[in-house]
Amino acid sequence: RGRGRGRAESVSSIRSKALPNPDRLPRSLRAMAAPSVTISVMLAVHEKKASSVNMYKPLRKYIARNFSERQAQEAEQDLQAVQQMRNAVEKASDSLESRRDLLQRYFRALCVMECRLGISDERQHVNSLSFAWYDAFKQSKKASQQSIHFEKAAVMFNLGAVQSQLALSADRTTAAGLKQACNCYQAAAGAFAFLRDSISVKAASGSSTLDISVDCAGMLEKLMLAQAQECFFEKVTSDQKPHSLCAKVARQVGLYYEEAYAALVLPPLNQHFDRTWVAHVQLKAAQFHGEACYRTALALHEEENVAEEIARLKVASSVLSAAKKSGKGAVGPLVDALSKLETNVNLNLERAEKENDRVYLMRIPSLNSLSPLPAASLVKSTSLVDVLDISNETLFSGIVPDSSAKAVSRYTEMVDNIIRVQVEKLQQQSEITKVKLKDMDLPASLHALEGQTTLPYHLRQDVEAAQLDGGPSGLEAEMKHLRDLRRANEETLLQVEELLKKEAREDGQFRKQFGARWTRARSSTLTKHFQDRLNSFSEKLKQAAEMDARIERTIKDNRSLMAILDVTPIETALPALGRPEISLSSDKDAIVGALKKSLGQLEILGSQCAGLEEMLKEIKRKDDILPKLMSSSGSYEDLFKRELDKYNPICQEIAKNVEAQEELLQQIKVQHDAFSAIFKLEDFKASQDQAYQQISLAVSKYHEIHDNIVNEGMKFYITLQDAINNLKQQCDDYVRTRNIQCQDLVEDLQQHMAGFSLRDGLSYIGKLWSS
Repeated sequence: RGRGRGRAESVSSIRSKALPNPDRLPRSLRAMAAPSVTISVMLAVHEKKASSVNMYKPLRKYIARNFSERQAQEAEQDLQAVQQMRNAVEKASDSLESRRDLLQRYFRALCVMECRLGISDERQHVNSLSFAWYDAFKQSKKASQQSIHFEKAAVMFNLGAVQSQLALSADRTTAAGLKQACNCYQAAAGAFAFLRDSISVKAASGSSTLDISVDCAGMLEKLMLAQAQECFFEKVTSDQKPHSLCAKVARQVGLYYEEAYAALVLPPLNQHFDRTWVAHVQLKAAQFHGEACYRTALALHEEENVAEEIARLKVASSVLSAAKKSGKGAVGPLVDALSKLETNVNLNLERAEKENDRVYLMRIPSLNSLSPLPAASLVKSTSLVDVLDISNETLFSGIVPDSSAKAVSRYTEMVDNIIRVQVEKLQQQSEITKVKLKDMDLPASLHALEGQTTLPYHLRQDVEAAQLDGGPSGLEAEMKHLRDLRRANEETLLQVEELLKKEAREDGQFRKQFGARWTRARSSTLTKHFQDRLNSFSEKLKQAAEMDARIERTIKDNRSLMAILDVTPIETALPALGRPEISLSSDKDAIVGALKKSLGQLEILGSQCAGLEEMLKEIKRKDDILPKLMSSSGSYEDLFKRELDKYNPICQEIAKNVEAQEELLQQIKVQHDAFSAIFKLEDFKASQDQAYQQISLAVSKYHEIHDNIVNEGMKFYITLQDAINNLKQQCDDYVRTRNIQCQDLVEDLQQHMAGFSLRDGLSYIGKLWSS
């Protein structure tokens, strides 16, 4: 594991396939003639280098002085364990996995020491212990602090760095390797997010390095998330998922890279990183913005939306071209990937423009009028809560007084109670808002006015499931399959029946030939149980045929009812809410506008709830009362009161939010009544409910018929087929055995008859000689 000055480790993998001549393909396939070449160039972060430090002596001296010599002796093994971990952290490890585990163990040990032993420049803490670390990106810069927060920040940074190296070392050409890389990048993002949220601010006091700052940790989190999302992009493209999905995944990759790049080019990071880093992130952001536009264009091509296809390709071409001009210093494979993507984009753009000029003649929308591309984030920073849990750690367990531990527990319960009460208020108001809006059919009725009617979620799921099964138009194919199965069973039964008849005829012929000497059992006696099963199967097939006929009649009788399920999209079959041609109210537009505005305000208030809840939890995450408890000489109750006061502003904001939502709901009720009267909403709801009922009946009837065919009919015929084949095998064995018996009996009879003739001849000759 190298430690180059300010440089990133990278790996690249290029995969491409030979493709046919695009001009010879039909239009529906031409856009796929030149897909972008998949290239994977990713980054890993180097660890920070540490200076050696003797932790044993200062810590033991502190324990002996502030607690007792006996407690210092009891902590001897813990002190040595901590020193050994620190020594191991200073050295390189042969295994990235063991390095990761070491850093996690040492970080947990630091958390324990933070709770039980204060390490800072304050008099009452361990103030003779100083930690020194070098900047990971500017290794000539060194900083030291008498602070455990500085040590924790450096260790957490290295944990994120090792996770990124584990991700980079994974073989992403395999499914397992790609999954490992994605998980490790998310774990690295989790480490840098934890550094930013929980440690960086505390470690920033005094001399520090920029690599563990809030800005740098936040940038590295976005970079790791970008690379984790990029692993998902490799997955969906290699699995040949729909272009629309690939575009959403690619867009989110680009957004993460854009956030990382935005941090890199602003102070304080703009002068801290090597140019190759900045160029890499800049080109990656452009590459995946272009990739998202390109994949969106492929999806539009399939929909024959050539106007927007051309516009999206123009955006991609512009973004990629600009990035190539400004992104100097990037590695060659990344530049090649950008160039190849740009080539593909321009080829498709040229082809699309020619088709539009010759065939479609559609007006190309301006680039500014295009809606933002949708994004789908499939990754998140992995939580370190479980990994860094110190509840089971036993280091220095005898150092913290029980009274302090109990006080911490009690304070935590008080904080949890505050948060629980406030969260319940927000959740209760959210439920009230949902119920009242649903009673008023909002915002669905406004969407219906704009032609955006939708089915209820459960009904849409039922319709999509029916369409996925083939829909009503697919029932005929299923019935044909059913008929084919029945015909196959009938033919097998005829074969079995003919087999038994043939054997019986042969038995009758030999019985007639040999008469009483043909002593074996009659076929009719032996095959009675076979005939009974044949008759039973024939009767079942007859009944099944009648059932099939009833199903076919049911399909015919309900074809018009179920035809609605073949409509795509299904929403086009729903009634529309039209504007009244004549209305007594002249301000219907104003009523609609006011109702939309109120709903928008309510939505804003609702979105603020999650932020308020997160603010409470954020305060709790940063709420570390143990050091104050350890150094406090006054009443715990007074300390608790002062510390809990910091939650009051958020609690007040929550109360204002709940009150504002209640007032808006009352206002919306008045506006909705006016809206309902003008647009005759009750009539629309009645027709809409009727349409829902018709679709529901169609779905029910379809599933009834489909289940009869698949779950009943096909299952019956397949089971019967197995039984008939089993009977056929038994009859084959029976006939084979009878043939062998017949052959043996015929030979015995022929030998007996030959011996009888010879004895008669000898007797006759003897009589002649005696006379």
